[in-house]
Amino acid sequence: MYQPSTVRLFIKPFCGWCADAMEWLDRNQMKYNTVDVTSDSAAWDEMIRLSGQTCAPVIEVDGEILADFGVDELARFWEELG
Repeated sequence: MYQPSTVRLFIKPFCGWCADAMEWLDRNQMKYNTVDVTSDSAAWDEMIRLSGQTCAPVIEVDGEILADFGVDELARFWEELG
């Protein structure tokens, strides 16, 4: 499985899709940093700049962006990265 050098997951607390994404990353032993966009206005602005939207989760993997996704889309995205 593709092992990226940088993974950032933009999340909103209590977001079910965000929790699912974190669980998928944990299950696949991926290292990542979470960015809470509700407590950091700069992170909110960056998420919008990167994804063009306000929906979470948004993941940035080595500069590649996937926005507003479920775990099926995340798995396909990860396969395409490899």
